[in-house]
Amino acid sequence: MKELKMYINGKWMDTADGTTIDVRNPSNGEVIATIPQGKAEDVDLAVRAAKQAFDNEAWRSVKPHERGDILFAIADKLKENRDELAKLETMDVGKPLSQGYADVDAAIRYFQFYGGSADKVMGDTIPIEDGIIDYVVREPVGVTAHIIPWNYPIQIISRSVAAAIATGNTVVVKSAEDTPMTANKLATYFDELHLPEGVFNHVTGYGYDAGAALSSHRLVNHVTFTGSVPTGIAVAQAAMKNVVPVTLELGGKSPNIVFSDCDVDKTVQGVVRAIIQNAGQTCSAGARLLVEKSFKDEFLVKVIEQFKQLQVGPGLDDKDIGPILNEKQFHRVMEFIELAKEEGEILVGGNRITIEGSEDGCYVEPTIIDGVKPDSKLAQEEIFGPVLTVFPFEDTEEALSLANSTDYGLVTGIWTQDISRAHYLASRIDSGQVFINNYGAGGGIQMPFGGYKRSGFGREKGWIALYNYTQVKNVAVKYH
Repeated sequence: MKELKMYINGKWMDTADGTTIDVRNPSNGEVIATIPQGKAEDVDLAVRAAKQAFDNEAWRSVKPHERGDILFAIADKLKENRDELAKLETMDVGKPLSQGYADVDAAIRYFQFYGGSADKVMGDTIPIEDGIIDYVVREPVGVTAHIIPWNYPIQIISRSVAAAIATGNTVVVKSAEDTPMTANKLATYFDELHLPEGVFNHVTGYGYDAGAALSSHRLVNHVTFTGSVPTGIAVAQAAMKNVVPVTLELGGKSPNIVFSDCDVDKTVQGVVRAIIQNAGQTCSAGARLLVEKSFKDEFLVKVIEQFKQLQVGPGLDDKDIGPILNEKQFHRVMEFIELAKEEGEILVGGNRITIEGSEDGCYVEPTIIDGVKPDSKLAQEEIFGPVLTVFPFEDTEEALSLANSTDYGLVTGIWTQDISRAHYLASRIDSGQVFINNYGAGGGIQMPFGGYKRSGFGREKGWIALYNYTQVKNVAVKYH
């Protein structure tokens, strides 16, 4: 068992009062680490360190291309430790080991992408009149807070931290109390680079305590949060009291829209992967399957066949599906499944699985639910498990209506060979990302990611995310 510490102002620290939190492996319930239970005073230390570092000439004098070099160096550290990091992510989150590797590879790409971007965030000039030179520059916002969820820790830390540092900001990360292991490793890599103290800080603790203190701190200049809608609202309200901008990436109830002219085998694989990744504990999971009515039975036979072949087991065994994170989340999933027995029909799955040697892990059979109404909780709310709900549609307009019928709008998949129909739907669906004949596009490092409606606002990933961490200054010079 590892005893992890927080990383604040270039030093490894416990909390002021010495309290800790146990970190468990979801696959078997084993305690694999302890972390400090950070509180408001610990967060204050980290934020003040980040503020001092931002104001210090040692960090301000680092040139943009040198910031890029820092990010490339972190990418190299991730590459060198890829095996260890993938195993830590798998033990921490419970996901299959191959998915742990995929997450590490995505983290590497984030640091490379933003490393290459650091010296390419350009300003502009504006023609005003003779005798005036007017120019626009983008400057760093200052201290950036990054509140990380438990389901994809290394990916989500990397995508926001790399963009923030590329643009010259300083960083305070608050990792989820359930999954802090790879964040701790990332802090180690930043420490090994001997950056100015306070540029990168990592605090641990509960959301209601450390997270709340971070989002409401008056010296924080931008908050990035990924998580649930209620917590996102609380974070935004806390930040707004200090007039601080936020980037919120919240929930989803994403549809896959399947027409009868699709490539059936590829579509089946895409639909299945979209709901089983990380045991369905994914904000962008393809949790709703909308199928053309005349094609529904034929298509479901193939999807059910695939579900029956899926293997469930501990993350390090690298089966298709790992455990649910903890008992609380497991009971939430099972409550939805019990509701499905009352309101619809379970076509496959629906039961808890006990794994020999991992009896304390929370495993759920991959489940398909049919026959529920579009306004049911099963159709409207995030289940956050390997549970797929099916709905038929008669034509394109009904498919569009169903796709837009929830409060969320994060991701949509469209499966058809009719490119005109696909573009028509893509132009009218309320969704931050639309995938046509695919779902996810290889991690989408370069593609803006974020939601419509209650899925949040602002965009992560890609070039546009750099603008989250800059503010615009206009300068007008009169020369005669």
